[in-house]
Amino acid sequence: MAETINITKMAERLSTELFNDFHWERVGPANANWECADEHHSEKTHPSDVVFYYDNPYALSRTYVTCDLKSYAISSITKSAIAIAATRLARSLSCAENSADWQNRYLHQNVSAEICALLFVYNHDGDYDSNFQNLVSSIDYQKLEVPPGSKLFVLGPKDIFWLNNVRYDIVYMRGKGELPPKQKCAFHYPNLVRKKNVQPEKAKAATLEMLTGPWIIMEYQPLTGAVRRGFLIYYRPRGERIEEFLYLIDHILHYQILDEDTDVHIKTIAPDPNSHSRFARAIDQYVHEHAAGEELKQRLERIKFSEISNLRLKFSEDQIGMENA
Repeated sequence: MAETINITKMAERLSTELFNDFHWERVGPANANWECADEHHSEKTHPSDVVFYYDNPYALSRTYVTCDLKSYAISSITKSAIAIAATRLARSLSCAENSADWQNRYLHQNVSAEICALLFVYNHDGDYDSNFQNLVSSIDYQKLEVPPGSKLFVLGPKDIFWLNNVRYDIVYMRGKGELPPKQKCAFHYPNLVRKKNVQPEKAKAATLEMLTGPWIIMEYQPLTGAVRRGFLIYYRPRGERIEEFLYLIDHILHYQILDEDTDVHIKTIAPDPNSHSRFARAIDQYVHEHAAGEELKQRLERIKFSEISNLRLKFSEDQIGMENA
């Protein structure tokens, strides 16, 4: 029993450490059961392992993320297990939107709330390297009870490995004095054509959409020097095609991330061996295709491109057990 409790705590501890550095906040009780508000559900209660929240950049609202945290051995990560967990979580999400009990426990007053769900699947023995996306793709989403306009996200072992490496690199750079304190950092949401960042001072968190996208962009105020802004771009693809770098360069320039007084650093994990030279060739191609001058090329060549440390994601059961003794 103690071993099972420790394995369960791995996912809870990891999720809290992980999302804290993406500016998420925990709210309400953990591992709580709350009253079901739908008479068609077979359960009298639904669980919320943990609930996080963050403010939205493009709306005057706050997102609440009700989580189902799974800590599985490799043998337990199966199509059936994921489908059952997603079905139950979707039912829980549909109920949370109408449950006075859930809302009294987790929602803040005088805030417009958007509720979504997250299935967090951590592989505690660290050996899972199969294509988790195939298991997720096999789920029939038409049969899930996800309310219209709501979202259910799934993070698998490789997603968690990626995000934890990003988090670790941020903490490592901050410890070396290469990044300022957390309050002087914010994840970047530019003003779009049809959407304006309406909460730039409050909405500093990385949204689930950003965390599940191809890159994560963090803006910060440098501690020293004449540079006004710094940007860290954590780039998840391996850089196997020039076209993907052309798209990234276009994004950087379109949203004015790269100015004369701005530092931009792209970081990746386990990139393609030729990704660095491919990025350099993408700069040449971009400048040629847009008939840009030498000044733009020099600005683009100031962008740093490097690999971050590739860490093995594995928590110690024994350590967690001792911490809770």
